[in-house]
Amino acid sequence: MDWMANRVGRGLVGYLTQELREAPQTALDAGALGAMLEVGDVILIAGRSRVSAVIRRMTSSIWSHAVLYVGDMLDVYEPDGERHVLVEMELGIGCASAPLSKYAREQLRVCRPFDLDFAEREQVARYCILRLGYDYDVKNVLDLMRYLAPVPFLSARMRRRMLALGSGLPTRAICSSLIARAFERVRYPILPRVETIEDEGLRREILHIRHHSLYMPRDFDISPYFQIVKPTLVQGFDYRKVVWAERRGAARGPARRAAE
Repeated sequence: MDWMANRVGRGLVGYLTQELREAPQTALDAGALGAMLEVGDVILIAGRSRVSAVIRRMTSSIWSHAVLYVGDMLDVYEPDGERHVLVEMELGIGCASAPLSKYAREQLRVCRPFDLDFAEREQVARYCILRLGYDYDVKNVLDLMRYLAPVPFLSARMRRRMLALGSGLPTRAICSSLIARAFERVRYPILPRVETIEDEGLRREILHIRHHSLYMPRDFDISPYFQIVKPTLVQGFDYRKVVWAERRGAARGPARRAAE
């Protein structure tokens, strides 16, 4: 029976990870993207598979997947010589490394932790690197669906208390929870619960770190502690040098008439 369960499981994973649409035309050049990335950057991907569509609907966000940029901390290469610079937790594969070109044709967003020094960013990256080979926690995804689903007469707090967060196994995680746990190690906030208290007449805010298994890819996007870095702007964008189609046509008109 185990072989049958494994076969059904592989079939389900294959069905969920099947891509449903083509890559967007706004794809970025992998070289330009790699030139502006820093160790510890979180890259969010919209995704084009069935499971990506489910996660987007479930989280009310365009982002379905998160990967961590680790730079040259890995000594793993593709057959063509391209270095692996990403660590991710992927359905059907688990925690693995990947080259940047894997997502260069995807719609993505770069989220950078603000004011985190290089040693701390390396610590975040090293935490994920040491988890290479861990399994993907499918139960955690099901728990998140239960948590996010609107249940009559139950508040978000009540739904959260009803959850058995993930499988509970230290060698299982999902993409966002793995990265969230890495940032927990350096006590860097992502989207904490804020408690306001009165202290000697002054209002103070105390941050409570949420359980890492409740984090989703969108949380890095809406976090007030992560910068959104856009490669086009980093490279030095000048709107005055943009060549618009109508301007190009207007410039050709006088030149054509002069030639005649």
